Amino acid sequence: MTRPTSEAEYLANLVPASVRGVSRRTLLRGALGAGTLLAAPSLLAACGGNGGTSSGGAATGTVTIGSNQSDAVPKAAIQAVMDAFQKANSGLTTKINTIDHNSFQENINNYLQGSPDDVWMWFSGYRMRFFASKGLAGDVSDVWKNLAGMSDALKTASTGDDGKQYFVPSTYYPWAMFYRKSVFEKYGYTEPKTLDEFKTLGTQMKKDGLVPIAFGDKDGWPAMGTFDQLNLRVNGYQFHVDLMAGKEAWNGAKVKAVFDTWAGLLDMHQADSLGRTWQEAALTLQQKKAGTYLLGSFVAQQFAKGAEQEDLTFFNFPEVDSNIGADAIEAPIDGYMMAKRPKNEAGAKKLLGYVGSADAQNIVVKADPSVIATNDKADQAAYTSLQKKSVEFVGQAKSIAQFMDRDTRPDFASTVMIPAIQSFIKNPKDIDGLINNIEKQKKSIFAS
Repeated sequence: MTRPTSEAEYLANLVPASVRGVSRRTLLRGALGAGTLLAAPSLLAACGGNGGTSSGGAATGTVTIGSNQSDAVPKAAIQAVMDAFQKANSGLTTKINTIDHNSFQENINNYLQGSPDDVWMWFSGYRMRFFASKGLAGDVSDVWKNLAGMSDALKTASTGDDGKQYFVPSTYYPWAMFYRKSVFEKYGYTEPKTLDEFKTLGTQMKKDGLVPIAFGDKDGWPAMGTFDQLNLRVNGYQFHVDLMAGKEAWNGAKVKAVFDTWAGLLDMHQADSLGRTWQEAALTLQQKKAGTYLLGSFVAQQFAKGAEQEDLTFFNFPEVDSNIGADAIEAPIDGYMMAKRPKNEAGAKKLLGYVGSADAQNIVVKADPSVIATNDKADQAAYTSLQKKSVEFVGQAKSIAQFMDRDTRPDFASTVMIPAIQSFIKNPKDIDGLINNIEKQKKSIFAS
């Protein structure tokens, strides 16, 4: 398959045909620049495979998997997939090395430069291409030759700057404002369409004894989602693309407007957020102490299957500027990559072909109803109401981004934006100083 010859062709094929809407979609494709890798303490201990054959022979032995799915629900889902893989492939076994999600992400550079597992879980976007360009990921183009049910755009989203594939998609999920239907019904709330309506709703929620927006940023990355949503609403998708790619100034009026808007919403956010994980914030929503929560649909992992998950739904982040609209969303794609020199290459590629299949993804989305399969041939008949709404939500979007820490340089996201946003949350008064500092560091990093 050749890559799309025009942006329009790319936009038309972003999501699988079964979820494709009438409007066009885009996936954030910031230009990948040169740069240095982070120096961080290595917390990721890789375990090698038990030999196996080369890629040209039959696959045998053990395939090791570096997994960032440390929470109970996705961890069980991945285990179910690996169990099914082993059952279907005599002579192959799998060993999952699970690391806390945040530790995995923040220490991925040293992990890849050491002795990584044969296969490791990651995501589409800037960082995937960044690692491929640094020679830290294996070429899986031959795996893609036998993958069925993947759209052309998903292949493009899995492709490095050299035109080769380095990623196999498994699932995706949208970011939005989540809430419990029963809470909205109890108080007679309606979904806000504009920011002013959202502020009015927040005021009423406070009167009713609720936290308007559950919030936890102890791990640094969740609040990036708030910035992304506001930037998409205040300045539009193209500016967001260019800002993440280092092409726009962080100390200009447009970015200042984002932080000014956010400052006006902080009193709606749950207090003391820097000491709270996203799971703890989700508990506030689950216990009906908070009215809404801006997060990915993986928030459903914190709700019991059945009636409790069926009570969970969401609305699109409200419009801020009618000239910009609210048709740009974030829907990150998760999947797998292969080590540059896996100890069991044949086994690794066999596994990658399986996790990209409809059979494997059917197992994942059944075990973890917070995500949606990327394979067009996956069975949607058993989808929960949340999964069905997620499919429709993504299908109707005009533009789709991945997420700040996936869509920009890893060194910029980790060393600059995490402390900058947390500093803003603690002290939102010096926005000029904040954005000037971000811009100064951005210039240094993107120039390297």
